[in-house]
Amino acid sequence: MRYSALIAVLVATAGFGYLTLGLPRYFGLFFIISAIFAVIGLRDLFQSNHALLRNYPLLAHFRWAIESIRPEIRQYLLESDTEAAPFSREQRSQVYQRAKNVNDADPFGTEQNVYAEGYEWLVHSIAAKQPSETPPRVRVGGPDCTQPYEASLLNISAMSFGSLSANAIQALNGGAARGGFAHDTGEGSISRHHKEFGGDLIWEIGSGYFGCRREDGGFDREQFVERAADDQVKMIELKLSQGAKPGHGGVLPGNKVTPEIAEARGIAVGQTCVSPAAHSAFSTPVEMMEFIADLREGAGGKPVGFKLCIGHGWQFMSLAKAMLKTGITPDFIVIDGAEGGTGAAPLELVDNVGTPLREGLVWAHNTLVGAGLREHIRLGASGKITSGFKMAANMALGADWCNSARGFMFAVGCVQSESCHTDRCPTGVATQNKWRQRAVVVPDKAERVYHFHKRTVAAMQEVVATVGLDHPGQLRPEHLCRRTSDREIQNADQVYRFLHTGALLNATGHGRYEQAWQMAQSGSFLPKR
Repeated sequence: MRYSALIAVLVATAGFGYLTLGLPRYFGLFFIISAIFAVIGLRDLFQSNHALLRNYPLLAHFRWAIESIRPEIRQYLLESDTEAAPFSREQRSQVYQRAKNVNDADPFGTEQNVYAEGYEWLVHSIAAKQPSETPPRVRVGGPDCTQPYEASLLNISAMSFGSLSANAIQALNGGAARGGFAHDTGEGSISRHHKEFGGDLIWEIGSGYFGCRREDGGFDREQFVERAADDQVKMIELKLSQGAKPGHGGVLPGNKVTPEIAEARGIAVGQTCVSPAAHSAFSTPVEMMEFIADLREGAGGKPVGFKLCIGHGWQFMSLAKAMLKTGITPDFIVIDGAEGGTGAAPLELVDNVGTPLREGLVWAHNTLVGAGLREHIRLGASGKITSGFKMAANMALGADWCNSARGFMFAVGCVQSESCHTDRCPTGVATQNKWRQRAVVVPDKAERVYHFHKRTVAAMQEVVATVGLDHPGQLRPEHLCRRTSDREIQNADQVYRFLHTGALLNATGHGRYEQAWQMAQSGSFLPKR
């Protein structure tokens, strides 16, 4: 049986070869086809790299062909509507329906197991409110910011041109321009495609300093000042780490550095460039705060903040201590959860490195509150946020606004084929292949981005109104409930510990927060021993 396919092909080849001598010419075509399969089968039999091919010539190719479409088979035929891997069909369908501006109402009750451990809900009020017709916004800009930004409560999270196609970037920015929300550039800097429609930009600057980079890879302040002056740039975000691969740099091979990518990043065409794991512009928490102050001055007073996935809790606290020592505070901090995933990375980093969003957000919020710094610093949250409930739940835990990456990818047309890193994205969203990316029709997809944003924010406002509140900024941990067992329910303020203003400065009786605070030092990212 192992060799049945090979034997059949060899017999067919011999038979068609014999028949070709005296019968119509089309038998010659059959002979050529069978001969090709025969050659492949014989090569499989004698090659030494693949054990399956050696034992099952020809047949093993069918296994790999089926395996190559496994994600599609699982999504379309096997998985349930609520099985999140990484996003459930129910979640994706909700995004698609809102993006298409069609009815997204769901009949016949929830498909969630409301008695399962981990199920969450917001407590509603008998005195529910009427949702506001005006989308809420949050002002980002601390005491040293002279050009504060009125941000939407839902914005496009960091995704670079190069990771996403030109058409996808244009569609995202077109939707942002129409809806009045912000588009984070990702660390690949500002490309011509980000500027096509004039949507608000958050310029992300990573350790590679793309767009403001010297030839040796260091930070070029002169270039930064020039690009930050662009009216389209509303905020500057210093990237320390990302949820998909925290603590990990990156390499862009030279063969992927096209003229367009080189232009955006400020590097030579065809030149391999490295994003180090850590920044070279600073090496201590105090130096980082001084760098942020310099960026804000160079940007003409625009809001400057940083993004990170929380790692060592005491390292985040060392940043808070540096803020207290220098008197310099960022205007905002974006907490990226380990469940973030638009960047390809080794499985060990994807699955087992980095703090999930909820825990990271609570830690950052508590640190800033406990250090008396929260009043002037806005917190953004990023990590698998695609619905109004997810937005409200993160705001109840301390976020001022939310970012979404994969949600907006779905709005542009992503079908979760999980082929982002192969350059063979079936919908043209995450590829630089010109023929594939033509599938993203920019005007149509920009409209979908706009509608997804508008309807998701509206859904969040409805949820907030049912709680009896006028604004999502009034959400508190006690509004969020979680089932911790089949017989026990806790509010978020029972699941997580929340500190009072200035509590860390007293440093008494706060368990792991006090311990981490004592380990943190403003002059070093190393712990105090």
